Parts: sequence; C-alpha cells; structure tokens
Amino acid sequence: MKFYRGADISTLDELEGKGVCFYSGGKKKDLFEIMEERGVNMIRLRIWNDPYDENGNPYGGGTNDYAATERLARRAKEHGMDILLDFHYSDFWADPGKQFKPKAWRDLSFEKLGDEVYNYTFDTVSRLSKEGLKPAMVQIGNEITNGFLWDSGKLDFQKPETGEYSISGYENTAALLQKGIKAVRDVDGNINIMLQLDFGGDNKLYRSWFDLAVKHNLDFNTIGLSYYPYWHRTLDDLCQNMNDIAARYNKDLIVVETAYGFTLDTPSGGKLVLEESVFKDYRPFPITVEGQRDFLLELSKHIKEVPNNKGRGFVYWEPAWLSRSTWATKTGMKYIEHEGEEGSSWGNQALFDFSGNALPSWDAFKEN
Repeated sequence: MKFYRGADISTLDELEGKGVCFYSGGKKKDLFEIMEERGVNMIRLRIWNDPYDENGNPYGGGTNDYAATERLARRAKEHGMDILLDFHYSDFWADPGKQFKPKAWRDLSFEKLGDEVYNYTFDTVSRLSKEGLKPAMVQIGNEITNGFLWDSGKLDFQKPETGEYSISGYENTAALLQKGIKAVRDVDGNINIMLQLDFGGDNKLYRSWFDLAVKHNLDFNTIGLSYYPYWHRTLDDLCQNMNDIAARYNKDLIVVETAYGFTLDTPSGGKLVLEESVFKDYRPFPITVEGQRDFLLELSKHIKEVPNNKGRGFVYWEPAWLSRSTWATKTGMKYIEHEGEEGSSWGNQALFDFSGNALPSWDAFKEN
C-alpha cells in the first residue's frame, strides 16, 4: 500500500509569476523536479470558485481558480505524482474560523445551494479527468470542523466542563457534504474521498464529529487531520487520536496539513507568522533545520505505527511559500472581512531557506 509523502504547493503558480526560483545543490531547478528527487508522491491543490472581485482583481494566496489548479495538476502528473484536490467551496480561504459562501451562491435556497455543490464538484472533477488529470483523492471541504458554506452548513459546538462536545446543525452540513460526495462518485466511484478536520490532537473532537458522520451515512474513505504542533497539542495526543479513530471508524488516515519551523530569524524586509512566543508552550524539537527534519521523521513514524496500516501518509503544507506572494490582497481581505497586512509570513516553515535553497529537511521525505 502506498505511503503518501505529500506537499501542498498551491501558491506555486503565483510565486513563479513573481519570479521566485528554487535551487538544489546550488543549481536552479523546477520545484517539481526537486520534489520528485526527494520522493514526493502526492500534490495537494486547493481550489477556490472565483477568487476575484467584480473588477477582476485577484484575492492572492495563490489565486487558486480552476486554471491555476489545472496548470499545477498537469505538472504533478508529468512527474508521476498523485493529486489530492481540496475543494474549499468558497472564493477564498476556508477554515474553522471562516467558511464564506462563493459570491454566486450567497442568495440561494438550501435546495439550490446543494444543487450548486453537486454541479460544481461534478463539473470540476469531470473536466480534470477529461484532461487526463483525474485526482486520486478529493477533499469535500477544507478543515470543516465547524461545517462549511456558512450559515447554511454551519455547526454549533458546545463544550461543557466535562470536556465532551455537543454538536448541533449536523443534518444540514451532512446534506451538503452528501451532494459533493455523490458528485465525485458519479464521475468515478474509485476516487478516494476525504473529510478533513483541524486540531489533530483532540480525540474527543474527532469522536464527536465522526460519530455523527457515521450516523448520517456519509460515504467517505479517508479522515484528514491537520496537525501543527504549536496549535494542536502534543505528538502523543496526535498518536492516541489516530490510533483510536482508525479502529473506531475503520478508515485510512492522512495528516493532510503539517509544518514546522527551521529558524526564528526574520528574512530581510519580511515577517514571520511564528515568533518565538508561539513556540514557547510546546516544541517537540528545536527550531532548526535539523529539528524540522526530525519532526517530520517522528511524525511519519507515528503515522506508520497506526494499527492495520491505516496511517497512509502526510502532506506538508506550502513548503515552497517564500515571501513574494501575499496571503491576501486588500481585495481578498475584504472578501473574508479581515483587516491585516499583505505579505507572506510562512517563510520560516518552508523547506527552503529564504533564498530558495532546498533544506536538508527534505531528506525526511526520502527516508520514508
């Protein structure tokens, strides 16, 4: 059974357009060539419905419309890599804190909204398949812990003092998920379907959420977990959760988002999302190149130890996102109702140094 060593490189199309280059062994190389040499065998690509305003101004963060997704998918296929297609069902970023409906869907009835989820999913996967770019795996929603397509598919969480979660609103969320799932199945019943939550170290969260998924007969193959150690508890917590839910639901597991820092230095003229204060509570390894590599090796070790070969791999989130591409333009910030600074603050979690040189951390992919 294949063990996935993946990378989400969704910003790449935009990065290259801004002149970002990558180097390995002192030589300039295509990112896909570098990844293939390191053993990467899956590429995760997010897709946004319409990441532009009414005047055609892009939202940034990769501006991952269908055209950008197809370009990257084609390059992945040329290098023998499987594709994991990540539907956000939004025009821009979707995560547990925000799940904005696409502009074109905002005033639809619940029934019509479900129809659009089906049609959009079916059309996208069909189109890629006809181009010879059929994804091996499809995510229905991105980090849908709190539901998606708010408010129609929003979940209401309550966590009493006992620590047990209470979730309401799941019926609507499940109905919309079923539309997306059915669309993928109607294109090709062999495509692997993933449902992803964040906070991979919280077992009670996963039990509460996926018990309801089973109750509502959601047809999926894989549980995707986000695990960033500075936000999502310890590696031991992650390990305990993976072992439990693999047995409880008999599903494959992929840590579909993860990253770790290689430095706390700041690039010239840049900024970092992870200042030292963020790491103060839990640092499983030093914030060094060696620590970044050792984190990935330890993470993959835990995944491989999930009983019955249910641990299927990991996906490193944006290992090539250097500083020239902004996480959001002012136009994009307006769409998600967020005020902030433009720019990228992910550079110290990339697997390249600030000049684009591949780090030895990539060795963790080859050793897996």
